[in-house]
Amino acid sequence: MSTVAIDKAGPSRKVKYGSMSRDRAWALRWSYFFLVLFAIFFLTPPVYMLITSLKSSAEISAATNPWWVFHPTLSNYVELLTSNQFLRFFWNSSIVAIVVVIITMLISIPAAFALARMKFWGSATLATGVFLTYLIPDSLLFIPLFKMLAVIQDLTGITLLNRWYVLLFIYPTLTVPFCTWIMIGYFASIPKELDEAALIDGASWLQTLTRIFIPVALPGLIAATIFAFTVSWAQFLYPLVFTTSVDQLVLPVGITTTLIKGDVFNWGQIMTGALLGAAPPLIIYAFLMDYYIAGLTAGATKG
Repeated sequence: MSTVAIDKAGPSRKVKYGSMSRDRAWALRWSYFFLVLFAIFFLTPPVYMLITSLKSSAEISAATNPWWVFHPTLSNYVELLTSNQFLRFFWNSSIVAIVVVIITMLISIPAAFALARMKFWGSATLATGVFLTYLIPDSLLFIPLFKMLAVIQDLTGITLLNRWYVLLFIYPTLTVPFCTWIMIGYFASIPKELDEAALIDGASWLQTLTRIFIPVALPGLIAATIFAFTVSWAQFLYPLVFTTSVDQLVLPVGITTTLIKGDVFNWGQIMTGALLGAAPPLIIYAFLMDYYIAGLTAGATKG
């Protein structure tokens, strides 16, 4: 007796396998494409600076391929690193950046802690106002700041203008508001149970800040420190306005004012000085990038 097999399955349908994988593959390809474009766009200037810094003045002026070094030389680096003037610029920038970072942290950390955890009337409005002050461009602030310092100098007789240490009082107007805003977001993301438990155990607000919040908020502190250092190191307008003597200049202004004489541009040393000036922030970012990103993104979540 023969048996007949009955196919109870419905009409066959062609199933597409791997469609999601293909979509993700295309997304990955486009991501790499735009990443390569981004890298080319932002790496072209420093690569060109490096190439130019390895050329002599004669080769830079010659009608040759600007993207190739035919006779590499380190003479530009040797001349700058053995120049007392350039070393003075570097020293002034280092002292100003380090002291400004310390001043900024001493002001921003307590201010951010008070605005984020010690709730009082108007604290939210004050926190917003702190950030809005950062949005005021320095091109609008340097004129009233110059007037204020001139009046103080006339009244007290203390020489403030054309001195590098005047930047220690001016730079915090740029660094303190933004660093305070960063720390407010980070302190607000810390669970409230920590400071409540500390207060119940008898700790003061200062002890709660120094023993609990600062260790927990270390990534945020590092992010604020990196930002303050970068602003202090790379600021150009304020030192250009408030310092004029060569021995009082910081690195960004010193490079442009001493290596550019009239219509004569010493491009080799200008590019070399720019690369050497960019080295300290680059080294700091290279080692502390993870902390910097964590500190900037901490305010996205709370609790």
